[in-house]
This record gives sequence, structure tokens and C-alpha cells, in this order.
Amino acid sequence: MLVKIKFNIFLRCFLIATVLGILSCGENVVPKPRAYLRLDYPKAKYNKAEIALPFSFEKNNLATNLIIRPVEGTTSSYGVNLEYPTMKGTIYLTYKAVEGSEKNLVEFLRDAQNFTQKHTVKADGILEERYEDSDEKVYGMFYKVGGNAASQSQFYVTDSINHFLTGSLYFNTKPNYDSILPAAHYLQKDIKHIMETVKWE
Repeated sequence: MLVKIKFNIFLRCFLIATVLGILSCGENVVPKPRAYLRLDYPKAKYNKAEIALPFSFEKNNLATNLIIRPVEGTTSSYGVNLEYPTMKGTIYLTYKAVEGSEKNLVEFLRDAQNFTQKHTVKADGILEERYEDSDEKVYGMFYKVGGNAASQSQFYVTDSINHFLTGSLYFNTKPNYDSILPAAHYLQKDIKHIMETVKWE
């Protein structure tokens, strides 16, 4: 009887060891590397934006909604929203007339720079790129914001005498830098194209 019990225990242990051995003979489980969403966007096609304002620029055809409205300001001011419904993003432009006033210019510059600095709390870093086109009298700065900031990019351009234009990029979603990175890179190119094609009227 004792031999039979010992044999049954041996048999069970043998069967369990065999099953575990068979199950462990597969490939080693390796955690998958962190992946990012791959989004392919069409090649940008630009056309002159149809706006009746003191400046013009070229916009991407993906920006299907163009909203223009007067905004409150110390001088004649307008807001222009370039909405990208397929990307759930918007480039917000604000135009302000400088009116030949150095005081106005300094105030507008300070406001634009302070607006960018507000994002340093959530930003991993802000990269500044100076822009200058002396032929068209367009001078400004492009700010690329890294990390989970509310806005991924801002810019301003001016002729220093009559015109001042600022812009910022926002997505209609909770800021998550990794998930919006492809769209942010795509729209940053659109912002730079706006800066490069601005013409003052």
C-alpha cells in the first residue's frame, strides 16, 4: 500500500514536470518595444488664402475651414483660424496693426514672447528659430515646443512698422506629446510656410 502511494506521488510529480517542460519549450517572451502611432499625411499642397485683410499668405489645402473675425485689441486686430478637421488641430493667427508706433511694437513683441514662455511649465524645452526675409520685410521668430504643452508651436512676424502677426498651434485633444507628434511635425511645416509666404498689403 505504501509503495502504491509513493508510486502515485512519483507519477503525479512526473506528469506535472513533463507538462511544465512542454509548456516552457516555446520561444522566450520578450516585451515589445514601445511603439508610436504611424500616421501618413498627404503631401502638402498650398494655395493663397482668400482673406480680405492687410496681409496674405499661403495655406495648406488640408485646412478646410478658414474663420476670420475681428478681435478686441488696442489697434485694429483680426483673428484667423485655420482648422484641420482630419487632424483635430487648429492654427490660430492674430493680426495687429502696429500703426507706426514703437510703443505698440514693443508691447506686441512682449506679449508674443510672454505667451510662449507660459508653456515652459509643461514643456520639455522650447527651440527658437529666427526668421528674416528682408526683401518682403518679414522678420520674426518660430518657437517649437517639446513635451505635453497645450500648444506645440508659436510664431510671430512683423515688418516693425505697420504689421504684426502671431500664430499658435493647438490640438482639440488632451496634450500627449507622443501621440500628437506626427501631426505636430506636419503642421509645424505649415506654420513655417505661412511665415515664408506672408506678404503685407
